Amino acid sequence: MATFTTGVMPVYDLDFAIGIKGESSADEDMKTIADMNNFSMNITSDSQEWYPMDAKGWRRLLVTAKAITISLAGKRNYGDEGNDYVAGLALKNGRYCCSKFKLTFPNGDKLEMKCVLKITNWLGGESTDIQPLEFDLESDGEPVFTEHAKA
Repeated sequence: MATFTTGVMPVYDLDFAIGIKGESSADEDMKTIADMNNFSMNITSDSQEWYPMDAKGWRRLLVTAKAITISLAGKRNYGDEGNDYVAGLALKNGRYCCSKFKLTFPNGDKLEMKCVLKITNWLGGESTDIQPLEFDLESDGEPVFTEHAKA
């Protein structure tokens, strides 16, 4: 993928990869997941609120926790390492569903995190549909965000 540092970019310029050896995945085990056609990221925040006497009834608020959920939807592609790995977790539980995820932005920034995979759809549809593969990657601990070094 080319690195662009200015302008707007299409979503397909995001480069995402899953660790096909679970939590023990090394850099060479990070694989693209073929035939994904929908990507979304949701960041949720938890907060604590309080109403101290000195605030005269006005609320104080502080964000105290964060979580990231990345949702991917696409088609089941048999023989693709990333796609096969994700689909293979559909009926598994526990530590089998723990892995690593890396997202590289068009400008070279990187987001890396341990994650838990939750398969949401891997079979079904109309008779002429292509088999789906849809899942969520939920952050497991604090992610690492690395900004691309400016030239």
